[in-house]
Amino acid sequence: MVDVADGVVTSWDEVDVWWSRQHDEGSDARHHARVARFLREHEIEELVVHHMGDGMARMMATMGIRVHGDASGDARDAVNAALGLGS
Repeated sequence: MVDVADGVVTSWDEVDVWWSRQHDEGSDARHHARVARFLREHEIEELVVHHMGDGMARMMATMGIRVHGDASGDARDAVNAALGLGS
């Protein structure tokens, strides 16, 4: 999770949520609910992702969360590239 103010990263917090492991534990609806709950609890406004399925993309649109797709490289480089920030 990254906070950005005036084009500068002001905080960086990595949280291991285990979504890739939990994805196949239960239904898609349960997985989507876990993700939505986390995003709401942490007031996430934008996501930088490598891949997102159609159902999750629809949910992000419904939640009003902007998604930056096709991220590559390490997380910091992907965030900087997606948000147009300097390294």
